[in-house]
Amino acid sequence: MGSYVNNHLIKDEHVVFETTYHWTIFFTWASLFTLTIAAWIKRSSDEFVITNKRLVVKTGFISRDTVELNLNKVESIQVEQSVWGRMFGFGTISIHGTGETSQVYKRISDPLGFRRKYQEQYDQYTQTRGSFN
Repeated sequence: MGSYVNNHLIKDEHVVFETTYHWTIFFTWASLFTLTIAAWIKRSSDEFVITNKRLVVKTGFISRDTVELNLNKVESIQVEQSVWGRMFGFGTISIHGTGETSQVYKRISDPLGFRRKYQEQYDQYTQTRGSFN
């Protein structure tokens, strides 16, 4: 996992957290109609990564969509979990960046861990850099 991100790291940047879609994506209608091929491709090609400097989300296999936000450009990460999501460790994350950037990703493994690691990196970044201005 992480081939896109690992190939696009900037100087002095390293991955601190990465996750993918939860195994429950294999139980969707799209997955059942494609004999789980669609879910397998989606799970193996999409990346949700937090580095010490950025938040990077890459989706898509043939066509690619990337969201790359510096830690200081993320306004909030909202996590929504159903009862099943809490029991099995998956949920929906909504990433809101400064300006009009807003993305929603469903069935993500460990969404609370994703948000917690972002907050830890943001706090560490602000302590070492002073302020973002």
